[in-house]
Amino acid sequence: MRAAAVLLTLTGLGHTLWNGVVEPGTALAFGTVIACGELARRDTGAGRDPRAAENTAGDHRPAPLGSAGALGYALLGQNAAQSTHHGVLQIVAVAGAAALAGIVPHVARGHGPAADHLARRVLTVAFAAVCFQPLYHSGRLDRWLGQSPYLVLFLLLLLGLTALCDAVLAAAVTRARTGWPYGPLLRDELRAQVGIGSAICATGVVMALGVAVAGLWALPVICVPLLLTQMSFHRIAAIRTTYRQTITSLARATEIAGHTPPGHARRVAALSCAVGRELGLSQRELTVLEYAALMHDIGQLSLVDPVRAGATAGLPAAEARRIAELGGEVARQTGVPAEVAVVVERQADPYREQPVAARIVRAVNAYDDLLGGTRHPGGSLEALEQLRLGTGHDYQPEVVECLARVLARGGRDRVVRVPPG
Repeated sequence: MRAAAVLLTLTGLGHTLWNGVVEPGTALAFGTVIACGELARRDTGAGRDPRAAENTAGDHRPAPLGSAGALGYALLGQNAAQSTHHGVLQIVAVAGAAALAGIVPHVARGHGPAADHLARRVLTVAFAAVCFQPLYHSGRLDRWLGQSPYLVLFLLLLLGLTALCDAVLAAAVTRARTGWPYGPLLRDELRAQVGIGSAICATGVVMALGVAVAGLWALPVICVPLLLTQMSFHRIAAIRTTYRQTITSLARATEIAGHTPPGHARRVAALSCAVGRELGLSQRELTVLEYAALMHDIGQLSLVDPVRAGATAGLPAAEARRIAELGGEVARQTGVPAEVAVVVERQADPYREQPVAARIVRAVNAYDDLLGGTRHPGGSLEALEQLRLGTGHDYQPEVVECLARVLARGGRDRVVRVPPG
């Protein structure tokens, strides 16, 4: 995908430089919007921490204003009631060059966006331009729809197809990079399109139609609502990050108190999320799973006599259930979502009575307890074998097999190494 985007951008730039920029004022105005959108994006540190980029909900659109400006330019047919004449290659050139210009300050600070985001931007904008510009310049779109309301419906339909194209590309890239199931990835990408994606598509249509009627002066007015929306999404993302860091810090209380080995909660959380992805859980379900895995041992803080090495997998069923119920009560008092507390308190139940997240946490916690923090390959195989022996009552067979596939594909070091919250 990156190679195709680079080749397409270079072709567009070469064609534009050779033939000159058609209607340079319009190209400059939309290029400025795209560059400003990139400048306004919030540095998330994704370039430094790939795992953070993969697990950050709502980070599918790092520069919504830039995306909307590029789509608006791709769908532009008129400027102040005068026909435009820019083509697909110039659209790709302007969108690519403006995006690159806008990310320069971020790259200088070491927080540049992932290359996949820029590649998807180029390919989706090219898709929209290829679908619209030939129809407009040939006159068929005017003959079929003219300036009737059906033109707006056509543009919305086109942007819907563009959003679908972007979701397909994003899911394919993540699948190639991580090996996670494609279906759940595509589902999460489509759900992400409903939020900020809808605002991007709507703003792109309004940009094209507004400039067609009022000229380039309409651009600043149209950009303000999306810019405010972008700022709101930044605040929501910051709140989510702070919330996750708080839960991670709370989970470390058992380690600080000496109830569990160092890093146990983070290892269980990371490996549980990997198993959850293998099972096809949605992004929201993965978030609940991660929080519950981080807090799964929080009930040990209520014990007078700590469990030896914090390993609850080998405890009698009644004792393990009592600790889990204590953990659920503690989790509720911290204000976490009710689903998280339910997973924590039911992790010691027979797996047939548990929600899926509790089944995953129970199996992964037992694996880490059995492994005892070692990294010897034989120890890992022996721990998995013991889990398989307990699939009749304690562990769901599908979860254990997913755990085995995750470990075989990535290895324990690669899967469970999680940066401190």
